[in-house]
This record gives sequence, C-alpha cells and structure tokens, in this order.
Amino acid sequence: MKFMKLGSKPDSFQIDGDNIRYAASDLATDIVINIRDVKFYLHKFPLLSKSARLQKLVATANEENNDEIYIQDIPGGPAAFEICAKFCYGMTVTLNAYNVVAARCAAEYLEMYETIEKGNLVYKIDVFLNSSVFRSWKDSIIVLQTTKSLLPWSEELKVVSHCLDSIASKASIDTSKVDWSYTYNRKKLPYENGNDPLWNSVRKLQMVPKDWWVEDLCELQIDLYKRVMTTIKTKGKVSGDVIGEALNAYILRRLPGFSKGVLQGGDVVKYRSLVETIVQLLPTEKGSIQCSFLLKLLRAAIMLECGETEQQELMRRIGQQLEEATVVDLLFRAPSGESMIYDVDIVQNLVEEFATHEQNTQADSPMENEFQEIRSPRFVPDASKVMVAKLVDGYLAEVSRDPNLSVSKFVNLAAMVSSFSRPSHDGLYRAIDMYLREHPGIGKSERKRICRLMDCRKLSAEACMHAVQNERLPLRVVVQVLFFEQLRATTSTGNGTPELPGSIRALIPGGSHGSSRSTTTNTEEDWDAVPTAEDIKALKGELASLRLGGSDGRVDSNRDVNNGAKTNAEKVVAYKMKGLVMSKLFSKLWSSKERNGEISSSDTSESPVSTNADETKSTPSRSRRQSVS
Repeated sequence: MKFMKLGSKPDSFQIDGDNIRYAASDLATDIVINIRDVKFYLHKFPLLSKSARLQKLVATANEENNDEIYIQDIPGGPAAFEICAKFCYGMTVTLNAYNVVAARCAAEYLEMYETIEKGNLVYKIDVFLNSSVFRSWKDSIIVLQTTKSLLPWSEELKVVSHCLDSIASKASIDTSKVDWSYTYNRKKLPYENGNDPLWNSVRKLQMVPKDWWVEDLCELQIDLYKRVMTTIKTKGKVSGDVIGEALNAYILRRLPGFSKGVLQGGDVVKYRSLVETIVQLLPTEKGSIQCSFLLKLLRAAIMLECGETEQQELMRRIGQQLEEATVVDLLFRAPSGESMIYDVDIVQNLVEEFATHEQNTQADSPMENEFQEIRSPRFVPDASKVMVAKLVDGYLAEVSRDPNLSVSKFVNLAAMVSSFSRPSHDGLYRAIDMYLREHPGIGKSERKRICRLMDCRKLSAEACMHAVQNERLPLRVVVQVLFFEQLRATTSTGNGTPELPGSIRALIPGGSHGSSRSTTTNTEEDWDAVPTAEDIKALKGELASLRLGGSDGRVDSNRDVNNGAKTNAEKVVAYKMKGLVMSKLFSKLWSSKERNGEISSSDTSESPVSTNADETKSTPSRSRRQSVS
C-alpha cells in the first residue's frame, strides 16, 4: 500500500475523554472548533494561515464576540478535520488509501488552496493521488470503497471517476503486461514465500489468466461494482466471456445459496437489487454467458420477485441458447400454494423463446446460416432443435413423476417440439411411459392423446422390445410397434419386400380392398382393451405367415437368416400380446386410414409428427409395400 508523510514536527495532539482534542503547547489556545460532537481547542494563527474558510468563520465569530466555531457538515467528520489541523501545525501526518479521500474532501471544504499558501494540503494530496494511489491496483479499489461515505464531495472532486478509470484500465490491459502484485485476493505463489526449490533467484514466467481481476472486484458493493463493470465494458477490451465470469463470481460471493438455487435468509430487498443489477450488466454477445448461470439467475429472480423486465430479459437470453441447458437446470419449483411440484409453464415459455429466436435467425440471414452449416455443422439450427427436443423429452420424463401434472401440460410442452425433427423418439417414449406409470387413473382418450405424440418408426430395437411388453400402452400403439419392427427386421435381412399373405396385404392401402379383413370393423374399446390369452396361438400363426411370406423363393442362406429373425420376434410378441388375432388389429388400423388414402406412423398413431424425406429413405421397403396389389 502506498503512503505519504506530511510535516516534520512531533504529533502533540492530546485527547481528553471521548469528545475533547487539544494541541499541547506553551501558548494557551484561543479558539474552540466544534466538529459535530467533538471539541478542538486550537490556536488561530496556524489554522488561518492555510484555510480560507476558517478565516471567514473566525471573522464572523469575532464580530459576535464569540470564541467558538461550529462546523457540522465537514466531510470526513472529526477524523478528517484532525488531519487538516495537524497539517496546519506542521505535525507529522501519514496519508494512505484509507484516509486520503476524507482528507482531500475536508481540505476542499476548508479551502486549503495554493492561493492561500504554496504547497497547501489540496495540492499535496492531489499529487499523491495521481502519482501513487491511482497507479496502484489495490489502492485504487480501496480508495473507491472509501468514496461512498464521502458523497457528493468525492464525486464532485472527480475522485470516483479517476478510480473507475484506473481500475477499468488495469483490468483491460494485455495479460502479458500484468504483474501478479496487482491482485491481492489470492494465495501467494511458492516462489513468493521462498519455498520453491527451483526458484534460485531466477524469475519464472508466470501465465496470467484473463480473469485475474475478477475476485478482487468482488470486494465492492453492488453500486460501485456496477459502475466499475460498466466502465470496463465501455472500454471494449475485455471479452464477453470474462465479463460473464466476473458476474458469476460476484453473485456467488454476494448471494448466499445462489449456486444451490436457494435463498439462505438475509435482506430480500438488497438481494433483489443485486440480481437485477447483474442482469443489467450481462454482456450482449450470445454464448458469452453459460446457460446454466442464466438459469440460476432466473431462478433467483423468480424467488426474489424481481422486475418483469429482468425476468423477460433472462428468458430471452436463455431461449437463445437453450440447447446448452440440462434437465436439472430446468427443474423450477412451483410457487408455494400450488399443487404441482415443478413449474412447467416456465419451461414452456423458454421453449417458445427458443422457437421464436430460431425463426428470426433463419429469416434474417438465410445465406449466413448456409455458410455456418458448411463451416460448423454442430451449431446449425437443426442441430440445436434436435438438442432442445431431447432436452424436453428428458425434462418430461423427470416431471412425469409429479402426480399432479396434468395431461394438458404434458401434451402441450411435448407438442411444442414435435416439429423438431429428431432421429429417435426413445426419449419421448420414456417420458410417455413414465407418465402412464405414475398416472394409472387417466382415461382412455387421454392415454391416446399422449401416445399420438410418438412416432413408432423412430423407436430403437430396445425401445420396441420394451413397448411390445408394455401393458400401459394402448393396443393401437403396440400393433404399430409390431408392424414397423417387422418391416425393419425384414429389411435388415437383405431380402427386400416379402410376399405378404393376402389377409395382411389387404390391410395396406393399395392392396385388395375386397378382402374380408379390410371390411372388419371394431369399436374404439377394442383398441384400448387388454388382449386375451385365447388368441396367442392365432397371432403367432399370423406373424409366422408374415415372415414366411418374406422367405418364399429365396436362397437357403437368406431363409436361415429369416428363420432366426422369426424366432426372436416370436418370443417378444408372445410375451406381450398373449393373444390377439393380427388380422383383427391390422384391419382396424388400416381400414380407418384407407379412407384417407395414406399410411404413415403419424397417421396410424394420430401423431402430429410429420414424415420427412430422410425418414422415408431410412425404410425403403415402406414405399414398395404400398404398391403391392
């Protein structure tokens, strides 16, 4: 810490009790100066020789035949006045970062200028500030902290602005020019303690991180911190990610429980102001702030009931990079008094912000998006949509454990990402299965409403095996899974499209519409009923016929492969279905769709998910099956 000594005479100020100060001298004191509740018994001559204001006050007191002066508004109070008085007497005074601003403001109040006497206190303090204090990183921070109690004097004397500029300039310099002695909020390095055996009096080159100054500024109160960070941002030399790291470090220090998403008591008004200020300081560059930090800020803003503007800004920022979030980040607790455990509406709003941002981005710069796709395919809009869709699937699986989560909230959130094409629906299936497991009492129509969100063609082999054994799924979904799994198994054998039996071929659009199976009608209850055990044998026969149809006319090697596939599939189907004639189920599935003249997983499950070209290519046998007659 820098310091400056003024004067050469020994300090002869004496203290008598708590409220009396006097200058010990052979001469009797001739003036009493009251600074708030402290009396100073002093001599006129040394004071009047350096202070224009005291000259005026003494003249006024003489006119009134009074030997006492009352000063209540001097900045810095009795301590600052005592420094000025000792300087007038020529006594030794030590100035440092902790008392220099108070002395400077008091000297200004007492008008201790060069016009009164050369080398007066105002001049000497200004030299000390400019030549030493403002050149020191540590002292600049300390001085800035002391200015708060000396407003508006410290502001008018430009001490605050000089501190801000000094701190911001040092934080913005190239790290190669930073000496570790700048920062004081760190543990000493081994060589600084003399414990480094490799030191040998040779200075090592130490790598200075870009955020070396972050922890030091956490000492500032929020109002000063805001001004410092604003000045740093204005200079434009510090990257957005370092600004973000600084804001993260500050709120972790100042808001207890922030990292855990809870509030640990304290002044709510103070914490609310803190969070709102941090939001206002967020850098504008996308990706400069981690999404997890933004979500923690949003959680704190909601708990502290921050302003609507700050909450909306956080949601907008999170929506721009929602693909970076995790399921845990999105688990916002519902407000007290509500029956649900989690606040699903917040996540729905975030997904809406994401969708809006993606639409605006693609509409504003289509050429730039094409270039970005070539340069960095990982971050193209479609990739972000896939990641957000998977995120929502995982979130739904987690919140489905809430017994009070309504079907409407589940479906509405899932439907928001239904247009985001993704290669697998395993995550969505897991969420649906979890919801059906935790809500066994929902009705048949609600069960179908949830299941039509899923595209059975996009389930993996493992998910299909689980689905055909899942007693919570409606039969229409199980049949779709069986059918598309059979298509996939047949295609994987390399035999192309098998020759389907007439009873099954008649169920596919474009087939034999005169078949008796195509005219079979069933009620909706048939689709939602549990299969009976009597039809197991009949179903296995239908499946066997379907598989055998694919092996007719093939070479023996292909027939062996098909036989293996048939055996595995039979085990899965027999375990789940326990009997339901395949023709009966397929007739219901396809007869309703023949009237529309189309076939797709979206149709058969009444799903809003559309089929794109890539999905059609992944199952080449599908188009060929539709043309069989």
